[in-house]
Amino acid sequence: MERVLVAGANGTTGKQIVKLLKESQYFEPVAMVRKEAQMEQFKKDNIETVLGDLENDLSHTTKNIDKVLFAAGSGGKNVVGVDQEGAKNLIKQSSKDNVKKFVMLSSMGADEPEQAEELKDYLKAKHNADEYLKQSNLKYTIVRPGSLTNDKATGTISIAEKLNRRGEITRADVAQTLVRSLHDDAPVNQTFEILSGNTLIGEALDTINTHK
Repeated sequence: MERVLVAGANGTTGKQIVKLLKESQYFEPVAMVRKEAQMEQFKKDNIETVLGDLENDLSHTTKNIDKVLFAAGSGGKNVVGVDQEGAKNLIKQSSKDNVKKFVMLSSMGADEPEQAEELKDYLKAKHNADEYLKQSNLKYTIVRPGSLTNDKATGTISIAEKLNRRGEITRADVAQTLVRSLHDDAPVNQTFEILSGNTLIGEALDTINTHK
């Protein structure tokens, strides 16, 4: 089983990702949290946890880690420190420790932050983090969902490198897409957008060309 470090494990989407990884026969989650008080909930489910602050030294977090899933965010409070520089910090450390794949939870609009009417600073930070990942030596997948809802999973999505429309998608379906993107047969060195839709997640990912 591959050990997957989940940055942002304590977040709403992060918790769903950790649960999916725990249930998977392929992956073993390592939940990265910022505060000791956040560790207990994972420990009681026998989930390995590691304390790590994206703005500080992360050298201990990626040891013996096969893949990394970045689902952290500052909730608009510190977009440069966490969403941009924090992501870059973890990318750099993952690269040093020869992590096999880095899956990034990004956001629709991060390709053109200057076009945004709202959340411009956030999208700019996500854009800079995504570009840094693309230029690293890591294999990556960058997933850009629309607005997140807390509805139940549907197991189906719409997907394209550029969907050219706005919309919503459930956090549960985003979590499933991110976990599916960790697999070796999932898109590599690709960036794509997802919204709610009618195509099964596995089939949708197969439509993204994996050979660039």
